[in-house]
Amino acid sequence: MENIVLVVSCLGVVQAVLLCVYLFSLKDKQANIVLAFILLTLIIVVGKSVVNNYMLMPAWIRNLGIAGKLLTGPFLWFYGKVLFERKEFSERDYIHIVPFILYASFCWLIPNGADFTSYLMASLVFAHVAVYLMVCWYYLVNRLKGARLLPWYRNIVLGITIIWFLYVGIFVGFIPVYILGAVFFSFLIYIFSYLLLKRHVFNLEKYNNTALTPEASSQLLQQIKELFEVKEIFLESTISVKAVAENLSVTPREVSQVINESVQMNFSEFVTYHRIAKAKVLLADPGYWQQKIESVAYDCGFGNVTSFNLAFKADTGLTPSQYRNQFKVA
Repeated sequence: MENIVLVVSCLGVVQAVLLCVYLFSLKDKQANIVLAFILLTLIIVVGKSVVNNYMLMPAWIRNLGIAGKLLTGPFLWFYGKVLFERKEFSERDYIHIVPFILYASFCWLIPNGADFTSYLMASLVFAHVAVYLMVCWYYLVNRLKGARLLPWYRNIVLGITIIWFLYVGIFVGFIPVYILGAVFFSFLIYIFSYLLLKRHVFNLEKYNNTALTPEASSQLLQQIKELFEVKEIFLESTISVKAVAENLSVTPREVSQVINESVQMNFSEFVTYHRIAKAKVLLADPGYWQQKIESVAYDCGFGNVTSFNLAFKADTGLTPSQYRNQFKVA
């Protein structure tokens, strides 16, 4: 069991490093850079916990791990400012990282044992993080009502809050399993990685300053659904986001935004989804069993049978012929 916990914890740290590297590569988006710094601070904290759980570390190295906590709060707060207010990092913002600089600079002098001074210093670090978490929660509850990226930011704050509670519980002896914080961090990182691979949250950042209200977005979504589900506009092989926008007297950007936010697909994926759904109906229809697969592809709006076969198998795991044969046998 101990080996499994070690593997899970290490994999979480490695995954976090890869995610951090990717975020740093997106240099054109400041919010992603700040998020990468949040991950980096957590990597320092959790990485120290993983190593310290299985081998004895010098006190000054343990203090560097603790110092990482002094960066988590400031970067978490600043991430919200960048994400929702497009705030630029200024010189006066450096004051928020002064505690980290001081703690890291004197890491070899700060006690790290079982004495009163060590507990006092650790308590102050936890209190520092707690203050920033409270500020972030206040910002979430009172300043971000209706904000489009509120769920994403709230989940990040919630995840870090839970990590904080776990480490506090370990610190005061309420939680006996020291490595539990690292294990939870691993699961948290895999959830965030999944969202990143879906690219939903990061695609939404480009719509953060849109003038489209939630009410207008909901109304436009219903109009788009009517075009696709009732009028079956997707059957046109030349369909485009511009054509849909012109049909609804809105901008292509607004159409893309509503689809991205509501169903977590881009326009092309949205069209393919409806075409595949139509194909499933036709392939299961006995009256259509004599039709060639190529005919089904064209009748569903696909430009050629190859793209139809690839899209259908990606969605169902079966070729169109295999899918149809299931119903013939039944």
